[in-house]
Amino acid sequence: MVAAAWLPTNSSITKLFNGQFDIDSDSWKVALFLSTSNIGASSTTYAGVTNELANGSGYATGGVAVTLVLSGTNPVKIDFSVDPVWTASGASLTFRYAVLYEVGGDVLAYSLLDTTPADTVVVDGNEYTLRAHATNGILLATWS
Repeated sequence: MVAAAWLPTNSSITKLFNGQFDIDSDSWKVALFLSTSNIGASSTTYAGVTNELANGSGYATGGVAVTLVLSGTNPVKIDFSVDPVWTASGASLTFRYAVLYEVGGDVLAYSLLDTTPADTVVVDGNEYTLRAHATNGILLATWS
């Protein structure tokens, strides 16, 4: 499934520009969160985001490791090198948000996965692949 637009947190662009985030060498993860999560523009750390999907049924707390890549010069796109995948096992997985964060640190961006908005449900035995926007990736920066 293609995620809805990825939204940077209020502080993430500054962290990109001041070098706190290093897209192609930091360790990154994507975690899944429930509709009751507090994820939003003012979120800062992964630890401060509430109501992650529970461990089990094919999901591990903390999410899955991803590698980010940069491409282009103007615009510059941040994207997944390989799209993250979860497989429901033993029960369905139900979630609403994906959160991209630096391991041991701060949130870079988040996505509301169904713009209805409604929960995303992955039935037992099925796979969910999170794809960034084909043109815009996770984040797209353009200079004029």
